[in-house]
Amino acid sequence: MINNIHSSAVIEQSVKLGKNITVGPFCYISGNVEIDDNSILKSHVIISGNTKIGKNNIFFPFTNIGDLPQDLKFSGEASILEIGNNNIFRENVTIHTGTELGNKYHGLYNITKIGDNCLFMVGSHVAHDCIIGNKVILANNATLAGHVSVGNNVIMGGLSAALQFVRIGDHAIIGGMSGIESDVLPYALVMGERAYLAGINLIGLKRNNFSKIQIANIKTAYEVLFAENNLNFKEKVYQLKKQENLSDEITLLTNFIESATTKAILKPKKTTK
Repeated sequence: MINNIHSSAVIEQSVKLGKNITVGPFCYISGNVEIDDNSILKSHVIISGNTKIGKNNIFFPFTNIGDLPQDLKFSGEASILEIGNNNIFRENVTIHTGTELGNKYHGLYNITKIGDNCLFMVGSHVAHDCIIGNKVILANNATLAGHVSVGNNVIMGGLSAALQFVRIGDHAIIGGMSGIESDVLPYALVMGERAYLAGINLIGLKRNNFSKIQIANIKTAYEVLFAENNLNFKEKVYQLKKQENLSDEITLLTNFIESATTKAILKPKKTTK
């Protein structure tokens, strides 16, 4: 199908557009940008840099996609952004390209990467070298600092923020206005200005069709990990791993813990007696 390009849009010759793409009024597309089929730029959208965008993405007004990192160490090295398919970027979203330091957890360098079927609400920000999975939601003004890793099916509440190099595991949910300074386990429910582990993401697990048995397994694993006893955290992980017929959900949990990089694991609040 023929592309629908508004007369006021500016598209540099270096840009590669797929089929059936809509570019609305006053959009500006520059640099080595590739946009695949059926994507929509509403109006006043800026897309620049070494940016590759998949199919069926929608960009609302005043989004700025693919600009340079907000990193004083950045010195003009290769800097890339890759976006998958079926994502929605609402008003004033900003996504920046990668740096040489990269994302060591994923072994990726010079690139920021976003998966499929994500929703970035108004004013949310993804900094350099972040790696984001599929079906992730960043609510209004949620912010990821540089080098953050976000798994699949994660929700970050409004005005929440993740510190540099933090990892957030699959199926976790972050409450609004939470500050994340440590790694968030898969399936976790997290909240607080200085965030703490408040339990498991029970509603999210049910919505993603986890069975009662799977949810019970996750609950039990959390009880083992955070039981108040004489075992250290490494010994508790070993306890989980030595179970017979180790389930996939517990394997995901233990693998996440054992692949830790520089951050501690976010834990529950200490109880006072």
